Amino acid sequence: VQLQASGGGLVQPGGSLKLSCAASGFTLDYYAIGWFRQAPGKRREALSCTTADDMHRHTINSLKFRFTISRDNAKNTFYLQMNDLKPGDTAVYYCAADLDKDGYSGEYYCNDGSDEFDYWGQGTLVTVSS
Repeated sequence: VQLQASGGGLVQPGGSLKLSCAASGFTLDYYAIGWFRQAPGKRREALSCTTADDMHRHTINSLKFRFTISRDNAKNTFYLQMNDLKPGDTAVYYCAADLDKDGYSGEYYCNDGSDEFDYWGQGTLVTVSS
């Protein structure tokens, strides 16, 4: 069972990146998913989460116009599209999956449920710098 995050790298301010998270050993169809990040010296921060049926997406207010979560269950992969990147977005980005709990929203998984994710990817470094 594994989540493999990829797509990080060095990008100039204003640029875009699309992170991918591929699941193996289990099917994402029944899992809520989320993206998190941790910058040096800072706590882990939840960015965007969605439910197994993708009907209840949540992105934190400060990022909702720049970051978009999506999933492709046929490919057993989910994504984080990041636009207009800023130096403050520099961090290690982590993907995570949690067996979906009926009745809970993406906002729950990004907040109260953020410590309950079953599986975590290894992280991919995003550096925003000129």
